[in-house]
Amino acid sequence: MSSFRIFLRLFNHVQMLPILESGEETLVGGQAVMEGVMMRAPHSYCVAVRKPSGELVTEELPVERMSEKHSWLKWPLLRGLGTLGQALSLGMRALKFSANAALDDGSSEKPTEIPAWMMTVQIVLSLAFFLFMYKLVPLTLTGFLSNRVPVFKGQILFNSADGLIRVAIFVGMLYLLSRTKDMRRVFEYHGAEHKVVFNYESGTPVNVENAQQFVTWHPRCGTSFMFVIMLLSALCYIVIPTPHTFLAKMAERIALLPVIIGLSYELIRFAAKRRGSFLAILTLPGLWTQRITTKAPSNEQAAVAIHALEGAMALEARQGGELVIA
Repeated sequence: MSSFRIFLRLFNHVQMLPILESGEETLVGGQAVMEGVMMRAPHSYCVAVRKPSGELVTEELPVERMSEKHSWLKWPLLRGLGTLGQALSLGMRALKFSANAALDDGSSEKPTEIPAWMMTVQIVLSLAFFLFMYKLVPLTLTGFLSNRVPVFKGQILFNSADGLIRVAIFVGMLYLLSRTKDMRRVFEYHGAEHKVVFNYESGTPVNVENAQQFVTWHPRCGTSFMFVIMLLSALCYIVIPTPHTFLAKMAERIALLPVIIGLSYELIRFAAKRRGSFLAILTLPGLWTQRITTKAPSNEQAAVAIHALEGAMALEARQGGELVIA
């Protein structure tokens, strides 16, 4: 596989990191990677990947919760930023491990590895892509619309249109990526991760047969988290006084992003614990969107997710971690 194809494949996967990971300090959570699944317990991490040869390889390591490492990250709003930051960091590590495994086809004594610089460039490009696609493009298109239809210059209609365009871009991109063979495989592993987490949370024995009985969409998912971020963004821009110039509007959107992320985390956390509440309704579009980002997994894919979960929980037990819901 050429370096460009590897780079492009990684870029698509990095875009999916916030969408595929759970981003929550609960008992178990996870993330789909290339031909595998990463699972987390409160203080443990394990990623299991199926190599092209069929061999199943794993990586495990202890993980310290951000809220235990820094007490100020226990505070509302701030804890969401810390948890998401750590989740994305672990997600990048898991993705690199899975990419290296995917490149190891056994044809060389020294397997090809993703260089560190490529992962760094991926992070920078992904951040730039996010700001361009979900901040700059919607704002530009909404500005164009308001110039043609003056009624959209009002704060409520302007930011409502901006939010709708952002959601349309988000859902459209997910749908297009789901049509590719590579990402469809990832979405199948995403479904396997959710089914296994549901299986574990139900208290029934975790095995392929039991896991396959559950649905693939889960309220504690990065897809729902991203959707809530977009909904809250539109609401915040409607409520907060809007600057008049394009650059000021763009700066406001970037400056408010940490606050919106923190609020979104709190809402997702609340909805996961009180699924029948009114605020939980805001997470429903994210659950619907998971029909795109999760696909029915094969028994073999579910087995990989179970292997990752068992690895994380075994490491948690060896560390003496108390297995309780956060």
